[in-house]
Amino acid sequence: MLCYSEHINHPNAPWVTFVHGAGGSSTIWYKQLRSFQSKFNVLLIDLRGHGRSKNAFYEKIKNYSFTTIGDEVLEVLDHLKIQKTHWVGISLGTIIIREITERHPHRTLSMIMGGAVMKLNKRGQVLMRTGAALKSVIPYMILYKFLAWVIMPKKTHKESRNLFAREAKKLYQREFKRWFTLVAEVNPLLKYFRFKDSKVPTLYIMGSEDHMFLPSIRKIVATHQSALLHVIEQCGHVVNVEQPEIFNAEAMKFLISIDSKKSE
Repeated sequence: MLCYSEHINHPNAPWVTFVHGAGGSSTIWYKQLRSFQSKFNVLLIDLRGHGRSKNAFYEKIKNYSFTTIGDEVLEVLDHLKIQKTHWVGISLGTIIIREITERHPHRTLSMIMGGAVMKLNKRGQVLMRTGAALKSVIPYMILYKFLAWVIMPKKTHKESRNLFAREAKKLYQREFKRWFTLVAEVNPLLKYFRFKDSKVPTLYIMGSEDHMFLPSIRKIVATHQSALLHVIEQCGHVVNVEQPEIFNAEAMKFLISIDSKKSE
């Protein structure tokens, strides 16, 4: 089972489960923990091959997919007897959250999608396919740092780039290659997510400088009745790291409003 840590506010408090992206770990949420734990029970999960789950024993998986990854996350929730949760994800973690919600909507109270990845533009598709073709030739850290720079190019994004580079060093190269291949082939799934409204309350928190992903999120929010968007000015892709105070305030306001409606 994946490694996790739970932070209990009260036995009857709602749960918020955090899912990081590829190359990260649960440590990327360190600027969120205190705020969220003040109102909710918090669950932090390290995905397969990441963080403390890097050295855990796993059976080999032939068909590595977002469904497989989602099932491993749900295994943790089942183990802890968490029937429903709010989800908070960043970057590729938002795909995992959305995929879980699509298959098991009864497990999801709401979704907060930071730096959401719901479409790879033409530039992104070319980069991913090129990277997938070269992943066995180029050392994975060089490839990862290049992609991080493309997604987060400004000086103000440096903290996010460095954080993810440090975490990515802890990945097995084999795991990195699996994720890379997975993302390079994910467009059909994302197209379906863009087309179908999940009907679950969803807040997208995006940076105004997230040039690769923000345009598609604006289009989604314009057509999905369940979705809201908050754009943080002068902020890049990893919104929870670059602007944690704004991210926390908007996320908490959203979660409290959802719980208030459910209690009415």
